Amino acid sequence: MSVKRLGLPLMIASMAGLLVLMLCYPGPYLESALRGLAIWWDVLFPSLFPFFIISEMMLGFGIVHLFGTLLDPLMKPLFRIPGSGGFVAAMGYVSGYPIGAKLTAKLWEQKMLNREEGERLVAFTTSSDPIFLIGAVSVGFFHYPKIATILALSHYGGGFLIGLLMRFHGKRGSVTEIPASGAPVRGSRLRRAFNAMHEARMNDGRSVGELLQQAVESSLKLIIVVGGLVVFFSVFLEILTEAGVMAFFYRLLENGLTALQFPPSLSEALVGGLFEVTLGARSAGEAASSVPLPFKAAAAAFILSWGGLSVHAQIASILHATNLRYLPFMMARLIHGFVAAFLVLFLWEPVMGRYTDAPAFASQNFGFLASAQGIRDCLVLLCILLAGMTVLSLLISWIQSLWRGVRRTS
Repeated sequence: MSVKRLGLPLMIASMAGLLVLMLCYPGPYLESALRGLAIWWDVLFPSLFPFFIISEMMLGFGIVHLFGTLLDPLMKPLFRIPGSGGFVAAMGYVSGYPIGAKLTAKLWEQKMLNREEGERLVAFTTSSDPIFLIGAVSVGFFHYPKIATILALSHYGGGFLIGLLMRFHGKRGSVTEIPASGAPVRGSRLRRAFNAMHEARMNDGRSVGELLQQAVESSLKLIIVVGGLVVFFSVFLEILTEAGVMAFFYRLLENGLTALQFPPSLSEALVGGLFEVTLGARSAGEAASSVPLPFKAAAAAFILSWGGLSVHAQIASILHATNLRYLPFMMARLIHGFVAAFLVLFLWEPVMGRYTDAPAFASQNFGFLASAQGIRDCLVLLCILLAGMTVLSLLISWIQSLWRGVRRTS
């Protein structure tokens, strides 16, 4: 019997087994469901929902076409994706998963990306947002704000390296151009960018009221899917733990970590992070005091970069409406996890010095940091990222035009 034919019976058997475990452990099942719902309502909904709406509105107003034209000279040679991928990258790194996948799917729908370009883009724009990395992980779980520096360097730097690596994914060929109507516009790149934005707005044709209504509707659908998956994986992990299944995985991974000379007590964090990023990162921060801090940070960097199967399920549900494949994304996440963990250990002494023990520190303003102040800082960071990428891209475009002029005169 083929693997495809076995898939449905295995899925039915798994769901039936899960239902039996839920009936056997009703108390933990209910508590974990409420815990997952609280994470969604208190953290994910307020931090992601506004970005979902903003990204939808920007697509309708043609802002993506504007930055797509501006960032072409930067994104094409580096990552072999259109300039619109630069906007997706900035939004993805600032807003966190699954914004990058959502925007990539939208660009694919508008024929601004082909399949291989979309797979390259979603592979390196799926990342943790700074609010979670700083507020939740560094302050809330590790109780050590300074560790945010090494985690950010390894996580976002590793994502950049994955983007460079993914440029070799797929066939060699020209990068998709932004669809344009009418005669080509000559002049500066800035003028062409604003013309592309105007054409996209005219082609869209929806009023501001219609744009806002449809943005809210589609964003609500997606955020509910995200919440449902968070609750499901919270329940899934809890009842498997109660049934003793997770203990088997812990012991299995402990043997592997011991063979690699890593602290075996990190197995619980890594196995938890395999399924759900929040639970895994919390376990890494709260691991035994005998575990050196660099190894705890490396485990957290791996978990943040892998993303957990809960995030993978969110991405897969978004990509399902496109022809983008999940497997390249999964492989990129796995490689990103190992790269980020290696970068933490490699950069620890240059960045953090010889410090190996976290101080006793407790944040009293964690909720505020993860909400108002954090969102404000992320919006500022988004503006800085887009401005910096635009300036760099215009500089590259100017150098290219100078070089073409020199070649014509020689």
